[in-house]
Amino acid sequence: MTDSVRSDAAGSAPSFAVVTRREKGYQRAAVDTFLGRARSAFEDEAEGISAADIRAASFPLVRGGYDIAAVDAALARVEDAFAQRERAAAVAAAGGSAWVGRARTDAQMILDHLSRPEGHRFARTGPLTFGYRVDEVDHVAKRIVRFLRDGDALSAEQVRQTAFRMQRRGYREEQVDALLDATIDVLLAIR
Repeated sequence: MTDSVRSDAAGSAPSFAVVTRREKGYQRAAVDTFLGRARSAFEDEAEGISAADIRAASFPLVRGGYDIAAVDAALARVEDAFAQRERAAAVAAAGGSAWVGRARTDAQMILDHLSRPEGHRFARTGPLTFGYRVDEVDHVAKRIVRFLRDGDALSAEQVRQTAFRMQRRGYREEQVDALLDATIDVLLAIR
């Protein structure tokens, strides 16, 4: 549910829908600052912000902040634009075959990693700590394998929206997240 009033204290319209004061959303100033930096970097074709940086962006949660889904959707579009520009620059510098070769190499590394047996694809957390649910991660891993090996449909947005519940002795989050990021890179590279 968003507030019907969509202006901030200064009277200017916010960039995104704002959640009610009871709900949490992304801190407005943090989002506006980051997207302003991204816009400047993109328009000036400056180095310093990449598609991976856009994907890794995170913002504090506060009451009355920006609607999370709206910001995440915008970030996905911005990431796609940066990825397309990065691909064009790489193709211009090294040629299309080098770009495709890198994407194939990355895809093969992902397939090699996911060829491990179910329940053993990633390191596990300790007995008293939580990690991603093994069965849920393995299910997503199968979808990624079917995409890379068999050509089944899979979009970067589907991978971005992947979320896992937690369990004791689950898969280590940072390893799973790194593989999902690599998968998104491959998906963006072959678009």
